[in-house]
Order: sequence, then C-alpha cells, then structure tokens
Amino acid sequence: MVRQLGQLEAVVMQRLWSYDRPVAVREVLENLRQNRTIAYTTVMTVMDNLHRKGLLTRELVGRAYRYEPVQTHEEHQAAVMGEALAGSNDPASTLLRFVEQMPPDEVARLRQVLASRAPKRKSRRR
Repeated sequence: MVRQLGQLEAVVMQRLWSYDRPVAVREVLENLRQNRTIAYTTVMTVMDNLHRKGLLTRELVGRAYRYEPVQTHEEHQAAVMGEALAGSNDPASTLLRFVEQMPPDEVARLRQVLASRAPKRKSRRR
C-alpha cells in the first residue's frame, strides 16, 4: 500500500528527489534551513520514518547514514494514482474526471504518449 505523505515528509522527499545521489541528514537539513527553522533531530526522525516505511534506502557511510529514495518522484506519484484508481468503484470514470481537470497541453501530451504505446495494426493485404 502506498501511503500519502505527511506535509513534512513530502517536503523532505522533494529535497531527496532533487539530488541524484544518496545524501546525509545534514545535507537535507541545510537545504531545509534555507526556508524554515528546523532541528536536526526532526529531519533525522522523518528520514528514519520514511526508511521504515520503505520509501528510502540507507547505507552507513562512516558514522552517518546516506539516504536515497526507492522510487523516482514520478514512480511514486504513479503508485499513489494507481491506488486511488484501484480503490474506486469505477476506475475508468475516476480517471476520466482526472483527465477532465488537466490543462489542454497536458491532455495533448497524454494523447501523444497513448498513441505511441498503442499496438501497431498490421495492414491486411488482399
């Protein structure tokens, strides 16, 4: 089951997704402190909780853990959307309502992606 992230969890995950490498709590803390006052222990607890929930991997490097997301942001969002659809009584209708709220340029992009993934029809020769 994919869980919706709490507010601080979401902020921490956004920071982690912005890195292309495993990072220590201290790096995330310094990044977060650019916009808010937050304690090291708070960030450490949030990252430990995210690790226990299976959203982060961690490796002990020296005396500090380095954390990395298990999924990309896009993969995580797709999993959340998949669960929302699976929990619906009418997944097709739910998906349609979602698409109706999308801006026209995103709908056009979605059509392109769907068209590129559609099975190619073999032409019949007579």
